[in-house]
Order: sequence, then structure tokens, then C-alpha cells
Amino acid sequence: MAKEEKYTLGEDIFNILRLLSSQDDLTQRDVSSHLEISLGKTNYLLKSLIKKNLIKARNFSHGKDKLGKVRYILTKSGLKQKIHLAYHFLKKKEEEYNRMRSEWSKLQQELIANGEEIEDIKAEV
Repeated sequence: MAKEEKYTLGEDIFNILRLLSSQDDLTQRDVSSHLEISLGKTNYLLKSLIKKNLIKARNFSHGKDKLGKVRYILTKSGLKQKIHLAYHFLKKKEEEYNRMRSEWSKLQQELIANGEEIEDIKAEV
């Protein structure tokens, strides 16, 4: 699995845990819709989280004629994992921000060294 794909899955898992910690009455379709990921990927991730005991699935439909609907509830372990992922996600975003800020400064210095006025360039764009 590629590093970027692994990071994306980690982000998706974090986003699911985050969503379920704020709304515990969501169905699989709701999670998919909120996070704008496919229903198949949502199903895969939710099953993975259930296996790891980070969430529990609860059937909430009543009556024998009704199709069983499942809602997902964050477990205590899931809450701990969400906090852990939030810390690492925030740290990663801070590193990205610092890299971008550094790149921005370098580009500004290059423009100035080439005799370009930043305000003139902004006006052209």
C-alpha cells in the first residue's frame, strides 16, 4: 500500500471516528454521505473499525417486516484512538503548514532577487 494511500485511509478513519463521536445515530449511508466517500469504502472502513473494537454496530429497526438498519457507536477504545489520531493529524498538518510557509518565503526571496515587485505580480494575477 502506497504511503499516500495509507495516509488517506488514516484520514478517513479519523474522520469516521470524529463524525461518530459527534453524532452516534448515523447509518452507513449517512457516514458515506457526510464524508463524501463511496459506500463500499465506508463499509470496508466500518467493518475494520468494528473488528478493532473501536466502534459497535447496533440494529435499531423495529418490527419483523422492516429491513435491519444499523447505527454505529464509538467505544471507549474508539474515543482514545480518535484522540491519538487527532494529535498525529494535527502534527502532520502543522508540518505541512511550516513547509508551505518556508516555500512561500523562498519564492518571495527569489522574486525580490530577480527585481520583481510582489505587489505588481499580485496585480497581474
